[in-house]
Amino acid sequence: MASNARLDHRNPLVIDTHELGRRPGALQRLTREVDAPKDLGIQGVVGVPEGAPMELELRLESVMEGVLVTGTARATAEGECVRCLEPVELELEADFQEMFSYPDGDDRGRVIAEPGDDAEDDEDRLYVEDGLIDLEPVLRDAVVLALPMQPVCQEDCPGLCSECGARLADDPDHHHDAVDIRWAALQGFADSSEAGDKDEMSGAEAGVDEKQEK
Repeated sequence: MASNARLDHRNPLVIDTHELGRRPGALQRLTREVDAPKDLGIQGVVGVPEGAPMELELRLESVMEGVLVTGTARATAEGECVRCLEPVELELEADFQEMFSYPDGDDRGRVIAEPGDDAEDDEDRLYVEDGLIDLEPVLRDAVVLALPMQPVCQEDCPGLCSECGARLADDPDHHHDAVDIRWAALQGFADSSEAGDKDEMSGAEAGVDEKQEK
């Protein structure tokens, strides 16, 4: 079982559930604004900047086996358009629901002598420790799921020119004259022939001039 004994009640993402008093059916509603933690989002793609304001709306419900937390997080995420590489801002709204189990009860709320006998089960669970719960891992999962894997500045963003890298949205008529590779060799041959003809004509004219001088 992962211990939350290190939790600091002064951390805004650590919630005190003592008011619920382990009374099944007891409810607590909270609204608070917190600073976004570091690396909140999809690294290198899009995320909420560290320290940016986040609004949390929380509903805490005491049940037999622990505290059921339902909430919504709202913030502004920042990233880069995958098509044109321009900065983008996205209004994020992430919903989540998670059960925080009491460390001395099983799934039915029954007290057990030694919690954590099932190691695999314990790894997936979050626990109430000394009346405190840590929302950060839940928030991280919810934000990642709510963010787009490939953010764009607009749905119809045309991206960048594959030849020169120009942003196509700034110049809808931007284009390059396409050269058919099937004709490129012939064009080169034609240019070479034209240059050769000019050299021959120059040589002939030089010969005529020499005869006239004689």
